[in-house]
Amino acid sequence: MNLNLFKSKPLSDEELVQKFRKTDDIDLLGKLFSRHIPLVYGVCLKYLKNRDDAQDETMAIFEKLKNELQKSEVEFFKSWLYVVTKNHCLMLLRSRQSQLKKEKEFEKSEASFMENAFEMHPDNEWEPDAMNERLKECLSKLRDTQRSCIELFYFDQLCYQEISDSLSLDIKKVKSYLQNGKRNLKLCMELVYD
Repeated sequence: MNLNLFKSKPLSDEELVQKFRKTDDIDLLGKLFSRHIPLVYGVCLKYLKNRDDAQDETMAIFEKLKNELQKSEVEFFKSWLYVVTKNHCLMLLRSRQSQLKKEKEFEKSEASFMENAFEMHPDNEWEPDAMNERLKECLSKLRDTQRSCIELFYFDQLCYQEISDSLSLDIKKVKSYLQNGKRNLKLCMELVYD
């Protein structure tokens, strides 16, 4: 007697998908996913170029599948999973690039606004009282908004958001006024030293 006759044929991917959608049985999803872990990991590794990231995102995709399979019509699971994996990796890379770009812009803008001791206080033999008088004179030559931003930032030590709220200005305008005001102050102060 042939025992193989009594063994049931394994369910296809698509049959497992249908059964999972009806029962929401996570074990079925695990069985389905385990068949394709090498595919998912390989795609993640191809796009992310890092084994640890590829392993992490392989698990993230498994967690994502439960919801995705319930709301998507899937004819060919393997092809569908490939596209889901690829899109997941591309979105992650896009998000990382966007975050990196924001960080670089922030560092760049912060670097230009941070007080540099040499620029703001050139090495000279001036007496403090004479320096203060010259600073007041140069401050008075600034446009009103530049002067207000400089005074609030450097003398009152308010942050950008506080200045923005206080003067009813967009925060980007505050940064611009500070940058331009600082540059104009520096130019004015340097005229004395030439």
